[in-house]
Parts: sequence; C-alpha cells; structure tokens
Amino acid sequence: MMNGDGQRTPIGYGRFAAMVVIVMALVGVAFVLVELTRLMMLVFASVVFAVVFDAIAVRLRRWTGMPRGLAIVAAVLLLLGVFFGVFTMFGAQLIAEFDEIRDKFPAALGAIEQQLDRWGLGEPARNLIQQGTSDLSTLASRAGGYVISAGSGLSDVVLVLVGAIFFAADPAVYKRGVLLLMPASAEPTARAALSDVTGGLRGWMRGQGVSMVVAAAMTSLGLWLLGVPAFAGLGLIAGLLDVIPFVGPVIAAIPAVLLAFTVSPMTALWTVAMFIVIQQIQGNFLQPMIQKQAVDVPPAILLFAVLASGTLFGFLGVLLAAPVTIVAYVLVQRIYVKTLLGKDIKVAGREEGAAD
Repeated sequence: MMNGDGQRTPIGYGRFAAMVVIVMALVGVAFVLVELTRLMMLVFASVVFAVVFDAIAVRLRRWTGMPRGLAIVAAVLLLLGVFFGVFTMFGAQLIAEFDEIRDKFPAALGAIEQQLDRWGLGEPARNLIQQGTSDLSTLASRAGGYVISAGSGLSDVVLVLVGAIFFAADPAVYKRGVLLLMPASAEPTARAALSDVTGGLRGWMRGQGVSMVVAAAMTSLGLWLLGVPAFAGLGLIAGLLDVIPFVGPVIAAIPAVLLAFTVSPMTALWTVAMFIVIQQIQGNFLQPMIQKQAVDVPPAILLFAVLASGTLFGFLGVLLAAPVTIVAYVLVQRIYVKTLLGKDIKVAGREEGAAD
C-alpha cells in the first residue's frame, strides 16, 4: 500500500487479524448450527406442541374456568389419550388384518399379474416387482439399525413433549428472553413477529384440525362402502397422517390398499381411486376454504418446502415441513416485506384485533 510520498506503508496487521477472527467465528457458528440442526428441529417441534397445548388449554379454561396449570395438564392428557386410544382400539385389528394379507396377498398378486398379461404389461410389472423384492431384502438386512433409530425416535418424542409442557406452562418467560436479545430499535418488530408466528401456528392448527377430521371421515366412509376391513382404524390413520403435506396421504394409502387386497384385487384398485378422489376434494374445495381462516401458503411453496425439509432434516423435517414453512412465510412478510421494504400488507399470522 502506497502513502502520499509514494512510499509503502505497513499493512494494518491488527485489522487483518480482526477480519480473520471474524471469518473464523462465522465459520465456527455455521458449523455448530449444522451440527445442531436436529436439536433445533426438536426445539421447534416442542414449540409447535406447546402452541397446540396452549390452544386446547385456552378452550378448556373458557368452558370450565379451571386454572391455567390444570388446563395445560388436561390438554396434554387429552391429546396423549387420543393418540393412545386410536392405536389401542385399532392396533390389534390392523395387525390381525395384516396377517390375513400375508396369506391372501400371493393369490391376489397372481390375479393382478394375469390381468396385466392380458393388457400386455406383465413383463414391466414383473421387473418392477423383482426390483421391489430386492429393495425389501435390503431393508430387512438393515432392520437392526432401524430398531435402534426407532428407540432414538421414542426418546426424541419424550424430549419434545416435556419441552412442550415447559414452553406452554409459562410462554411469557421465553418470549421475554428472546426480546432481551434484540436491540432496542428492533424490539417492536421482534415482538410483532413473535405474535405473528404464534397466530400463524394457531391458524395452521385450526385449519389442520378440520382437514384431519374431514380426511378421517371421508376415508373411513369410502373404505366402509368398499368393504375394506378395519376401515375405522385406517380412516383415523389417514386423518393423523394428513398433517404431512402431500406425503402423508400416500403413506396412509399403503396399508389401506394392502388390506383391500384381502377382499379382491379390484377392491384394491378402487381403493387407490378413492384416495385420489379424496385428495382432489381436499385440494380443490376443502383446503381453499380452510386457508381463508388459516395461513394461505401457496401450494407450490409448500411442496418444495416438504422436499427441502426432507433433504436437510430427514423424516423429522418432513413431519415439521408445514409449520416450519408457515413460520418462515410469516417472518418474511413481517420482517422483510413490511418492516424493511415498508410495504403495507396484512401479515398472514396477524390475528384479528392485534395491534400492528
């Protein structure tokens, strides 16, 4: 570097060292965040469940007048009771029906193969089945690893539920903690953003609750009309899995189609058609009405968010794709579009009557 007299001046070693330290610190923070992605997703899951517990507790307090602490406990017990009740009532029946599948599936598969031969599609189907058999063998060889993963998943569920109870018991403490970390000039925006996120998650929960009930009812009714065994349990499973956008209905259809094979191959085909029709009804009629009361995230954004979450965070990311997308969508509207760009928009998570 040259000075005014045309001579070189010493390099600012102190400034250079400070820049190196800053870069190393940023790299270190990025590395820590990558390593802690699973932990952050578990924390986010706890927050989502805390919002659910809080919403149920508010309703219980409104109906019964019970103290908040007792209402939170009742909300937790109620939600856990629903999940355990579903699997206790229908789990044994589903297991028995799957034993029947094991006996009837080869004959049903043979009937389908004969029909495909008549249509000239037998050879491609046999190649696909052979590939599927190879994949199943590979999965079976890795069963031990999956058992270990399942055990880890159970411990994660317990951790998420306990964290959710703590968050729901006194959310104001954690909200104040977040605001204390913000500069004074950013505190009003941060406070509004937290309110928007809470409102967005509550709106998603209400809309998703309606969608789950409708999905369970339509699936149960359709399977009952088709004569598929365990139609009520399969409908409840479809309702619970409806929380996963796009992927959930596909997962729910698999056991239903397999059980339909115990009736006839044609029943299995009609079952596939029924799930397609239900998805069309939900996508074209039900979801638009629900989204007017919840957070209207464009379907394309939600679809690619599911793919991105699954790629980055695995199955846990797929489960949390919808609430993560809603939170990101609301924050972009509040912080970037409304605050930084100064555009006058209605933030998606803004609850009626809340101050802007």
